[in-house]
Formats: sequence, structure tokens, C-alpha cells
Amino acid sequence: MAGLAGPARGQTPASGYLGLAGFDPVSYFLPEGPQPGLATFEVSGAGWSWRFASAANRAVFLRDPTVYTPRLGGYDLVGILDGRLVDADPLVFALVDERLYLFRNAEHRDRVVADPGLAAKAEASWPTLQGLTDGARE
Repeated sequence: MAGLAGPARGQTPASGYLGLAGFDPVSYFLPEGPQPGLATFEVSGAGWSWRFASAANRAVFLRDPTVYTPRLGGYDLVGILDGRLVDADPLVFALVDERLYLFRNAEHRDRVVADPGLAAKAEASWPTLQGLTDGARE
């Protein structure tokens, strides 16, 4: 499936990486926050699998996956600002301009919440880091 890029790696199902370590990406945008996804409501494509808490959330995601997948490949936003690919915790997140960003820790999240303009700076840096190999990650 086109558009199913993904991040915050979890266990590896047969189809590849499990996005957001199995949490439902749509649930991050709902009042209750991140909810565990179920294998029953899984979609796969482009080497990624995504799980959802409900069939309704899966349908919402499939209408426009780019809205719900984490930005910056799911890496820590502050790490991107520092020129590094740093794995993030899928439960440490912020919505900035209706986009999902993940962080390694609460300190990094709080820094971006205090200065949302950092998200745009990280987005500008992201294209130069996208090509780094897994060996360059922290």
C-alpha cells in the first residue's frame, strides 16, 4: 500500500516493522490518547504493519495514512535537530500543528511543547537524515 511509511519500531511481524510498537496511530488524535492496537485490525504495506483499536480507526487511517503516521520517521524530534536518528518512545508524544511527533523522553517533548517552532526546524533537517542506515541510529 502506498503511503504506509512508518516509525517507532516495535516487534517485527512477518510483513516487516510494527509501527508505533503496536499502538493505534489514530488514537493519538483522540481524547483518550494512545490505545493498544489489535492484530485483528492490522494493515500492512511498504514493510510496515499498523494495528488499530477498532475497525473504525483502521478505516479512518486508510483514508489518509499520512495524517496519522508519526512525522520524521518516528524518530525523536530533538535527535533530528541534533543531526541524529534517535529511537523514540511511542508513549512520549506531542501533537504540533495537528501532526504527531515522538520523543525519546519527556524532557525532549517538553522542550518542543514550549517552542513548537522546533518542529518546523526538524522537518527542514529531516531530508538530510532520511538516507542514514540503521547503523547510524542511536
